[in-house]
Amino acid sequence: MLLGCIADDFTGATDLANNLVRGGMRVVQTIGVPKKQLSGEVDAVVVALKSRTIPARDAVAQSLAALEWLRQGGCRQFYFKYCSTFDSTPAGNIGPVTEALMNALGCDFTIACPAFPENARTVFKGYLFAGDVLLNESGMQHHPLTPMTDANLVRVLQAQTRFKVGHVGYEDVARGPDAIRARFKTLKANGVKIAIVDAISNEDLMRLGRALGDMTLVTAGSGVAIGLPQNFAGANQLRAEEATELPAVSGYRAIVSGSCSFATNTQVLDYISNNGQAYALDPLRLAAGEPEVARALAWAVPRLTQGPVLVYSTADPEKVQAVQQRLGASDAGHLVEAALASIARGLVDAGVRQLIVAGGETSGAVVQALGIEALRIGAQIDPGVPWTASIGSEPLLLALKSGNFGTPDFFRKAFRQGVGR
Repeated sequence: MLLGCIADDFTGATDLANNLVRGGMRVVQTIGVPKKQLSGEVDAVVVALKSRTIPARDAVAQSLAALEWLRQGGCRQFYFKYCSTFDSTPAGNIGPVTEALMNALGCDFTIACPAFPENARTVFKGYLFAGDVLLNESGMQHHPLTPMTDANLVRVLQAQTRFKVGHVGYEDVARGPDAIRARFKTLKANGVKIAIVDAISNEDLMRLGRALGDMTLVTAGSGVAIGLPQNFAGANQLRAEEATELPAVSGYRAIVSGSCSFATNTQVLDYISNNGQAYALDPLRLAAGEPEVARALAWAVPRLTQGPVLVYSTADPEKVQAVQQRLGASDAGHLVEAALASIARGLVDAGVRQLIVAGGETSGAVVQALGIEALRIGAQIDPGVPWTASIGSEPLLLALKSGNFGTPDFFRKAFRQGVGR
């Protein structure tokens, strides 16, 4: 293995793996830290954790365990992947995990760059933009678990770490790898250990990628991965169709959605408005002990023969806040995740073989409930979201979608793409 990656949620892991596959690297995504080393030829491994919103000390422990496994596999470079919206809290987990990984690797300098221009995430003057607006004006200020009220990434990260945080401006990035490395050297001389890096295009990510060839640890969203395969001689020789080929499957199709992001809300509305079959899960009924999981499955299973079904808990910010006030933010989130995971398990038992899951936390719960240990990465549906196939005797095709990703017609588009039969 050449590149060892640690992702703080499951959709982010597939997002990262997707960008590496696009560069021709042979990639496997594992669900948690494997018990043994992988067999076969693999250039990069992405260890998917569910560590974004757990206590910082637990996130650190899980990340260090993943790092140790990757080091044993012989990786030359390591990558800590977080969301392109950099969502976290003042207590972590991005800062504490970065510190711990740097200490374990004896690394005295790294970058932090959540830019992913293909998904309208750009960094300029150290500020994170979602489309044309600052992050804290994009809807992320209403995120139920990790609200983002500040778009200044230097300030956000500095609140999470004891290490000094600096900035590599766009003027250096635009001048190319040598200028970027020179800026790194200046920052290090001034005691900076982590540098936020500006990037507004894929060309910037390619220039940045070349400047990172000798960096032991990279921390970033998935976008920076676009520029890394060029640094590994001989690792990017596969054609895209070879790197992304997945097995065909026969079976039903379904969607489960737990994200409350603006993008996923739009996708749910698009699906329903185009005569999609949909069932809305009620968190308050779940909390009251009513059999919502059984009701959802009783509704969904007979309809699978008629086409894809959608089971969702997606709601606008006002409804989410009302539920959180009744149940508490954390309890409400875990309750819905567990219910959707049980529903996904029931749908697969009923013959579903193509499954879309919307939401990072929901995807983690679903994959764990299905007992999936590793995924092969397939073709991209939308930037950051590929089809994947579980590795095992009976493949299941999965699209694990970050809540903020995808076009309004994503659900319909994914099934039109034609993986399986």
